[in-house]
Amino acid sequence: MSVKQALKFRRRFLKIGALSATSLLLATGFRQQSNPQSLLTPGQTEGPFYPTRGQLDVDMDLTHIKGHTKKAEGQVIMVSGRVMDQFGDPVPQALIDIWQANSFGKYHHELDQRRVKIDKDFQGWGTLQTDNKGNYQFLSVKPGPYPADGKWIRPPHVHFKIAKRGYRELTTQMYFSGEPLNHKDLLLLELSEQEQRQLVVDFSKDPKRKQLNGQFDIVLSKISADKL
Repeated sequence: MSVKQALKFRRRFLKIGALSATSLLLATGFRQQSNPQSLLTPGQTEGPFYPTRGQLDVDMDLTHIKGHTKKAEGQVIMVSGRVMDQFGDPVPQALIDIWQANSFGKYHHELDQRRVKIDKDFQGWGTLQTDNKGNYQFLSVKPGPYPADGKWIRPPHVHFKIAKRGYRELTTQMYFSGEPLNHKDLLLLELSEQEQRQLVVDFSKDPKRKQLNGQFDIVLSKISADKL
């Protein structure tokens, strides 16, 4: 190979290398912009009513308890969603705990001593796992609002705790759009507007099933292998 040919080959090699590096940077940058760390689902307090007592029925249908002939009172809701990591990859077999107040704003918990109606047909909390694509779904009733420490009224919300080895455990809460109490909730107001939007879900009516359907996607932080 002559010197002239060698220089030509080198210029071509460097050009291809530069294009490849640029393409890699653009691809990486695009992925980071599409799934930035800021899109991680914000965490919120577990609250005082995390389930502490076992129960026979902990499946994904909170509207019905095995052995009961009646179903829970209140507006039925179907919540579905997908659990992903910060790169947009699904998180399969993640364990999800869900707990909430009944439609009257009463928890199935020994610390909730308020004189509010107890719905004996409402399950109160349940556990489930995401499928191979990170999807989950559960049936419940829209929880009622309730006073918090006498300072303010908590809007309807559902508690979530999501865990899987290799990811940072997340405890958070899901809210319902259109609720006036959302704008006064001290816990929700601690978050930025973007974080609030991530936790507030739009529900649509399903007239055939007489229920409200909503989608709540969750983004977990994946831990690098060297930190496990």
